[in-house]
Order: sequence, then structure tokens, then C-alpha cells
Amino acid sequence: MAKKHILIFSPNAITSQFFERALPDPSAYKVESASTLAELENTLKKRQADLLVVDESSSSKQGNSADVFFGQLADLIDRNPETPVILLTSTPTKDKLNKAIHIGVIACLEVPLQASALISAVEGAIQRGHRLREWARLESRRSTKSLQQRIDDLEALQIVSRSITASLELDKVLTAVVDAAVELTGAEEGSLLLLEEGSNNLYMRAARNFGDDFVRTFRLPVEDTLPGQVLQSGKPVIIDEKTPKKIKTAYLVRSIMYVPLIIQGRAIGLLGVDNRQSVQTFSEYHLKLVSTLADYAAIAIENARLYASSSAERKKLETILTQIADGVIVLDHEDRLVMINQSARKAFNVEEEQPLGKPIQQVVKHSDLIEILSQDNTHPSRSEIVLEDGRVLYTQTSPIPEVGMVATMQDITRLKELDRIKSDFVSTVSHDLRSPLTAILGYIDLMERVGPVNDKQKEFLHRIDTSVQNITTLINDLLDLGRIEAGFDIRKEYVSLAILVEHALESLKEQARKKKLSLTHSVEADLPQVYGIPSQLRQMLSNLFHNAMKYTPAGGYIHIQVGRENEQIILRVEDDGQGIPIAEQPHIYDKFYRASNVSIDIPGTGLGLAIVKSVVDNHKGRIWLDSKPGRGSKFTVVLPLDSPSREQISTK
Repeated sequence: MAKKHILIFSPNAITSQFFERALPDPSAYKVESASTLAELENTLKKRQADLLVVDESSSSKQGNSADVFFGQLADLIDRNPETPVILLTSTPTKDKLNKAIHIGVIACLEVPLQASALISAVEGAIQRGHRLREWARLESRRSTKSLQQRIDDLEALQIVSRSITASLELDKVLTAVVDAAVELTGAEEGSLLLLEEGSNNLYMRAARNFGDDFVRTFRLPVEDTLPGQVLQSGKPVIIDEKTPKKIKTAYLVRSIMYVPLIIQGRAIGLLGVDNRQSVQTFSEYHLKLVSTLADYAAIAIENARLYASSSAERKKLETILTQIADGVIVLDHEDRLVMINQSARKAFNVEEEQPLGKPIQQVVKHSDLIEILSQDNTHPSRSEIVLEDGRVLYTQTSPIPEVGMVATMQDITRLKELDRIKSDFVSTVSHDLRSPLTAILGYIDLMERVGPVNDKQKEFLHRIDTSVQNITTLINDLLDLGRIEAGFDIRKEYVSLAILVEHALESLKEQARKKKLSLTHSVEADLPQVYGIPSQLRQMLSNLFHNAMKYTPAGGYIHIQVGRENEQIILRVEDDGQGIPIAEQPHIYDKFYRASNVSIDIPGTGLGLAIVKSVVDNHKGRIWLDSKPGRGSKFTVVLPLDSPSREQISTK
């Protein structure tokens, strides 16, 4: 048996010797002494004492007052709460005894010491210290057990929360929630009730320790039932009964707890636990645990609903995109394939089963499509692609924020063939009409030479001449358009767009002066030349500028801007004319199309913008329109430079 350790703090060695002689069994005790406070504290650090004896005379020897001594003693007791303390004093006054008891001293002995009093005080103090340490150990175990239980509960909640985020299997998640509710509360049974669609009844969606037949057939009306009250109020409830009783639950229970499942402020069901045999009651702590689990169940149900809804919408969209005849390709911001439908697969011979996520260059080998998809797609663009089998696809690319880019492809082979037939017909007819029209103009000139004509006849001849001139202009536009589309003029060279703009504007100055228009322009200095067909570029500029002149009312303004951005030339033609209706803007490049808000007094063939579009396409450029009715129009033309590596010839 270990010896009981007695530590004596006294400046007098006689005190320690007295203790050793007075104790009935010196072999059962180990007596140590310390004459200074530092020595005392060092000894306590090495080993905890079973009893501490403090001699008041140690303070007076060090020159400390009584208040300082009791302050030091109180501090010593606070730092060693499990060690009982006996005070030795030669003057046991009432005030001194009160102070000693107040700071936690077990006993006070008067010096000189009496052996019997000493033995009684020592044994009593040591026993009390033993009981104090035992109590501390038991309390520590209880606290540790309670803390461990709470840690286990938190770990169980964490497991359920992980299952919610890791799985979309609602049955599995809800069963885990009910199991956790039963385990954490120590209940006999658990159930999760949901409101049945199309009725006012609750059914069991998940259960623990209920029979399968009972769960399958269980239906409980909301009206006049405890679960119904919780569902309607949205507040939890705990009920305990001393004897089993049917508490409006359809089965006998001793204690029961229901917590509502809340989604967006509305109760959709209940999570409950109960005891039929056990007399155990449910506490507020249990209520907090089950409430947390109910929140998890509500989250799981809402996640499953949202997933089912988004999955159905995604499948519907995938079915639509898969079945439509147009080809669809979706890329992310790094040109990786997000989606490709069956039409696009067939068009570009994509046989790979799992192409998604791969760069488009690895999936599709068609060079024209790769070039289109690799361009800067910050703006929508349109182009045509010719497939290996001769089919022509009208391709539109559009940026999609936070996704990337989508390309849609429509088979226009039949339309292209019809357009070719129409163009051939128009070209043939135009050639055939030029000869008779020339003859008509010639005879009009001869009419006045062969004899006098009156004023009425002169007016008629003037109208004939004007009509023939309009028809001739139309024929010339048709022939120009036919040549551009047929690619007859393919001789390209380096052209100064700045000079072409200056020449085109020079011819318009007189007309602008007559209409009192503000005609301004700005051309960037040192503008590089473009590689193109001069005649077509002149015609493009002329048509754009004449259009702005025609549709801008007197007193308006026209501004033309030419500049360079990266490796392309940007031309902008802006006016404050009557604008173009938004619904009609997609058709403005169609042949013979004129907007509905154009006055019949304004001449035109409806071919000007068709020619402009053909020229832009022929130079691998892009054109788009920004216009609002009554607020003018702005045409933007983008023409690529031939190559950044070629020798740039600047226009000073």
C-alpha cells in the first residue's frame, strides 16, 4: 500500500520531527518539509501531497503581514484544490479562524501541538481529501461520458448529412434519417410521414421497427389527429403518458415526439419517434437532435424534387435537340465538346461513341467548321459550309454566357439550288432585256429629232425615259450581284480602304449639301490595306453610303468611321434616319426586300444590301446592323486582313 504523503511548510524543523513521532504508524506516512515558499512549490510540482500542513510562523519569519500570508495561502489552495490543508497557529483568534475556513483550510491546530488533536486532524483531513479526489474522478467520468455522448451524436448527424450530399436515392436517405432519430433518442420506433398528393392523409415514407404491411397500408387523416395538428401548426410536440394510450396516432404509445418537415415555410410532413413499452421520456436535447434530422430530411426531399425536375427538363431538351433535323454543336469556353446531336454527327461523320469533353479538333475533321468555331465568337455570326457530299449547311454561331458557344446548322442545299436557278434565270432575262431597253432609249432620243412633240408628249417621253433608266439600274444590279455570287471577278489585290472611302464620299458631297446633311468621317491613321477585289469593295461602300443618304431626312447626319482592331478592319456607317423595324431586320439582306416603313417616293431596287452582303461574304467578313425605328441605323462591317505576317502597306 502506498504511503500517504504529508508536506509540512514550516521554518522550524522541530515541527516535522514532532509529526514523525506523533503519528501512530510512521511507516504508513512519508513526511517532507519545506522552509521556503519556492521550495514548497517545487515539491508540489514533483508530487501531489495527500496533506499540506502550513505553519503561520513561516510568514512572520519572511516579514509578511497576516493579509499577505492568507493571500498566499488562498492562492496555494486554489492551485491545489484536491489537497487538504491544515493551518498551525500560535494565536487562534476568531477572525483568523474565519479567514482560514473562508479560503478552504480543513482544520486549524494551536501551537504547541497536542498529539491526539494532531492525529485526529491528520486522519480526518486525509480521508476528506480522498473523498474529494474520488468525487472529482466520478464527476470527470460523468462529464466525459456526457461529452462523448454528444460527440457521438454529432458524428451520427454528420454521417446523415454526408449521405444527403452524396446520394440522390431518397428512400436510402430518409431511411438513414429515421434510423438516426431512433438511435440518438433511444426510442423503440421511428417514422417519417408525408402528406399524400390528392388526399388529406399522411402516409409512411420511411420507418424503423414497424411491420412492412403496417407501413404499406398506414394512412392517417390530418383532421383531428396529433400528426395533423403538428403539420398544420408547423411546431414540434412531445407527449408522455404513464400508461399506454391511443394519443390520436392510430396506435398505442407511452411517449411520442413529432417534428415537422419544413420546406419554404410550409410543412410537408413529420419525423416522429415513440415508445410503446419503455417509460423513457424525450428531452429537449432529443428534440434538438430530431429537429436537425427533420431539416436534413426536408433538404433531401427538396433536393430529390429539384433533381427530378431538372433531370426531366434535361431529358426533354436532349430529346428535342437529338430529334430535330438541324445540326447542333455546343462548346465550352476552351473549345471542348459539350453536346453534339445526331444530325451533326451524321453531317460530319462523327462515329466516336463518347466524344463529349474532348477538343472539337479531335472530334470533327471538317476544316471549314473548325475555322468557324475557332473564330472570335463574342458576336453572333453566320456562314455556309459545304459538306463532302455536296450539301450546304447554313451555320449560325452564338455565344452563351457561362457555357461557351453554340453552333446550329440548317441544310439549305435545296434553297441554294433554287437560288442558283433563279439567279441563272434573272441573269439570262437581264441580258435579253438590255438590247430592247437600249433600243427604247434610242428611239426616245430620236422622237424629238424626227418631228415636233407637244408638252404632254414630252412629259410622257420623260416618264418612259425614267422608267427605262430604273429598269436598267435594276438589271445592272442583278448582273453585278450575279457576277459576285458566281465568282467571276476573283482578281484580288492589296486595296487601300481609306482611299476608297474618300473617293466614295467625294461623289456624295453635292447630294449631302442639297439635303443639308451633316456628312462626317474619321479614318484611322496608318490604316493597313486589305486584300480584296477593288470593284466589289467600291460597290459595297457606294451602296452603304447611298442607302444612308436615301433614308436620312433633310437636316440629319451621317458619320463614317474606319479603324483597325487586332487583325481586322472595322467600317461603321451610322445615320439618324428612320431606322428599320426590329422584326424585319433579319430579312434586310434578302434580294428585292424593302422595309415596310420605306416611302414609295424613295427609289430603290431592294438589291443594294444583298450586294453588300455578298461582297462581305466574298471577302470572308461579317456585317451586322444596330437599328431602332425612328432612331437611325448603324451598319458594322468587319473585314479580315490577309495575314499578320504579310508586309503591311500603310496609307498615310
